[in-house]
Amino acid sequence: MNLKEVLEIISGQKLTLTEGLNNEVYLSLNESDLQKAISLFDENSFELISLFCVEDFDQKRFTLFYAFEIPGFEQILIITSGLSGKAVSIAKTYPSACWYEREITDGFGIEFQGAFDTRRLFLHETYSSDFHPLLKSFKNGKIETLTPDSQNKYVFKQVEGEGVYQIPVGPVHAGIIEPGHFRFSVIGETIFNLEVRLFYKHRGLEKLAEGMNPQECVRIAETISGDESVANAVAFCIAVEKICGVSVPKRALQLRTLLLELERIYSHLGDLAGMCVDVAYPVGASPFFILREEIFRQNDALTSSRFLKGIVTVAGLTKDVPEGALKNLSNYLQSFPERLNAATGIESTYFSVIDRFETTGKVKDEILSPLHITGPVARASGKMTDTRIDHPYGLYRELNMKVRTQQNGDVLARFNLKAQEVLDSVKIIQRLISALAGGEVSLPTTIRDGYALSTVESPRGQSVHWIQIKNGLVHRYKVRTASFCNWQAMEHAVLGNIVPDFPLINKSMNLSYAGTDM
Repeated sequence: MNLKEVLEIISGQKLTLTEGLNNEVYLSLNESDLQKAISLFDENSFELISLFCVEDFDQKRFTLFYAFEIPGFEQILIITSGLSGKAVSIAKTYPSACWYEREITDGFGIEFQGAFDTRRLFLHETYSSDFHPLLKSFKNGKIETLTPDSQNKYVFKQVEGEGVYQIPVGPVHAGIIEPGHFRFSVIGETIFNLEVRLFYKHRGLEKLAEGMNPQECVRIAETISGDESVANAVAFCIAVEKICGVSVPKRALQLRTLLLELERIYSHLGDLAGMCVDVAYPVGASPFFILREEIFRQNDALTSSRFLKGIVTVAGLTKDVPEGALKNLSNYLQSFPERLNAATGIESTYFSVIDRFETTGKVKDEILSPLHITGPVARASGKMTDTRIDHPYGLYRELNMKVRTQQNGDVLARFNLKAQEVLDSVKIIQRLISALAGGEVSLPTTIRDGYALSTVESPRGQSVHWIQIKNGLVHRYKVRTASFCNWQAMEHAVLGNIVPDFPLINKSMNLSYAGTDM
């Protein structure tokens, strides 16, 4: 049974679907039929993975795009619905829609009827109520801001009761991490509520991309989050390549996959070290820091960038990778698993570390789908999800991977899962090097007009990129990283824990501020 037949059985009517360019299917619905479809999708476990607005699409002023994953299907279903006035909120059915709807209201000025949260998201109090920077009428330039007053003040949720008090943390933190505000409601040290407020460094990357040549726009994709440079660059390029009908050379696909897995390795190693540091176990963190630094040096030898920037481009790579560097990487990885296994043996070295990790920061499975939690955070709570397997891209279909999961959903589960995934990535890289093809690593590309969606599995989870090209230039670029959804899991994971455990829970998820504050 194909996707069209499934949708017709669910809806009880014949449907006209449009095949997209990158394993996506489009279905256009009016506002009335959209609401009926949303209820049916929820009943059949369709998962909302993105919601965004496009101006001047298909001869309509505003069009809303609702992207869904469907159990058992590789294709992404995208519902498009043109707006004649206000939109209707779906956040009570799909809680993950709350942030999307607030984002659309800030960016385009579109209000959502029935929304349970109408506060601003990425536009803070210093912006006027009629400022909507994603409108085509808005041109990049100097922005005049306002002095906040009581009328546009952001109101945090109030938790009342005897002995309840609030602890505000941030937005400015010690060290060099990016800003984020965490408002705790506690009794003693036990957390009863956490509200996360981000977007203090919103950079307007989606607006900045408008009017750019797609080849130039790869650099913007790389800057979404510094430690997801390859994942976001590859996601952007996949969408453009589908629009342009480009087949990437085999060697470039192999090297892209190798770089994606190297990025996963150094990201997870940083998380493993950070978890040890946050329970005052620097001796246990040291081996992970050493391995991470060695991987950075391998990255630099391969690409001239420790964070693997500047090598991924549309239709391949900007340059080939030196054979000597690949051979050195292969030799280096021979002893890597043994060294990692020795570093992760914390159970036998320091019981108090396990005591701090175990049962701390549990992410319950009942919130995973409603909030669309992905990546190691979801897999550590038993969710069988991995975009490399669910929606294969590049060479991942050929690798016959299996989803790694843990069941407890706590810090210890996330620690063990990330260690396992590092070892899996090492095996993938060794396999790729041994089978590396010769030939070119890029092809000439003629930019065409069109639109396409791509999904990739970054170290933090699923990222979704949608690109529309008009007259050879980027008309709309919408990105949703895993962090955008996963931050909302943080508000649930800390409940019932004590305040000193928050840094540990936070590090175990390692969510990106920049990857959310675009």
